[in-house]
Amino acid sequence: MLKLIFSTFLLVFIAELGDKTQLATMLLSAKSNSIIPVFIGASLALVLSSFLGVIAGSYITKLVPPSYIQNIAGVLFVLMGALILSGKI
Repeated sequence: MLKLIFSTFLLVFIAELGDKTQLATMLLSAKSNSIIPVFIGASLALVLSSFLGVIAGSYITKLVPPSYIQNIAGVLFVLMGALILSGKI
């Protein structure tokens, strides 16, 4: 169980570094000069979005095999990257 907790933490931590959410929270804290409220709000948002992801994942895997979900997610990430690089997003 601890291995799963650590690997999940590491995956989410690395995925969130330098993404647009982190940049937005940096901007909010810089503009407001209020570090604690921005930290609390961002933390609660990440907890809630993670909770929704876990709940959705537990239901979706009852209907769709995890390998299909992984392949679809991979294709969507590549598609989003291509759209971002082409300037369409």
